[in-house]
Amino acid sequence: MPPAKIVTLTTDFGLTDPYVAEMKGTILGICPNAQIVDVTHNVEKFSIRMGAYMLASAAPYFPQGTVHVAVVDPSVGTQRRPIIVQTERSVFVGPDNGVLLLAAEAQGIKRMYKIESRKFMLPHVSSTFHGRDVFAPVAAHIANGVALEEFGPEVTDVIEPSFAKVTRNKDDLVGEVLHVDGFGNIITNIRTKDLEHIKERTMQAELPNAKLHLKLAKTYAEAKPKEPLALIGSHNYLEIALNQGSAAATFQTKVGDKISISPAKLLFEG
Repeated sequence: MPPAKIVTLTTDFGLTDPYVAEMKGTILGICPNAQIVDVTHNVEKFSIRMGAYMLASAAPYFPQGTVHVAVVDPSVGTQRRPIIVQTERSVFVGPDNGVLLLAAEAQGIKRMYKIESRKFMLPHVSSTFHGRDVFAPVAAHIANGVALEEFGPEVTDVIEPSFAKVTRNKDDLVGEVLHVDGFGNIITNIRTKDLEHIKERTMQAELPNAKLHLKLAKTYAEAKPKEPLALIGSHNYLEIALNQGSAAATFQTKVGDKISISPAKLLFEG
């Protein structure tokens, strides 16, 4: 038997219903030697943003050639497109709604394809379960070595989600809260490369309900207990944290809130 091909699954299906098992059964029926890894099935229902963050966090740690399937798909059955995204390291399969883009862009996108060929789908495609009937079989055929161009035409105009965008106005960065983790850390969509112009070890952060003067630390313990700080977290995103406390609760911050970052020197101008 040939070596196992890794296929990962990220969904908002939960584990109470049989949906995840149906996807796995479909994959194994087409690619019996697939090694299926669950990233998570506890994405908040319909939260494309959370699914994108979970996938982007996990994908870098899988071997070259892994096939990643992400299904957080509130528009299933509509005109939204099923797509394949090929990167320098992996292949991503899912709906064209932004759930794949954070992970794929971080790996360097090479080509993207619209899934059209019915011969790589299940014989009956439900209008409500493309995870089982479209994305799972496509991923299995990719794992079996089918060339990506056989699934459909190449595309270039996939949806760029708003939560992936960071804008810069002179020295100000404007992003948004991508995720709040179980510790209450505020994880933004701002990456290390976005902060290259901030040379100081301090910065100003403005949230809807708070204006903060923050030390850019390397560890949470660099701040005193209950003291706020900024740091680049383990997934390469800027975090606003509270040492041994919940920054999200303290500063009344939620996913989707806008955040602006400025060099601290701007605090003293004028």
